[in-house]
Amino acid sequence: MDLAMHSDSEHLESIKNIAGRRNLSEKYLERIISMLKKANLVSSTRGARGGYCLAKPAGEIMVYDILTAVEGNLAPVECLIKSTDCGIDCEKCPTRRVWNQMWELIKDAAKETRLEDLLKKAS
Repeated sequence: MDLAMHSDSEHLESIKNIAGRRNLSEKYLERIISMLKKANLVSSTRGARGGYCLAKPAGEIMVYDILTAVEGNLAPVECLIKSTDCGIDCEKCPTRRVWNQMWELIKDAAKETRLEDLLKKAS
């Protein structure tokens, strides 16, 4: 959010500035920015006037893409994405259907929400 609010292709933002505004450690923020770069959501320029900006307009970046870049899979329980041995047959699990419904709601909401939508609500 901060990067979208304070940067564009002509005005790049430094990790130091973002960390200062958001009261985050620079090391933590470097890890987050690195994950967003790998997902092609953030671009960077090196040098004295270097820094970071969004790789595309905020209207083209979905919250789902940001969350999966940083968090990985959004499943609330591991058995929804891979077979785990919790001692209960998945087909007979009394809570699996509820977990799956929640997961679908989270995914749908994140896929329908653009970074631009969040920026509008923040201003």
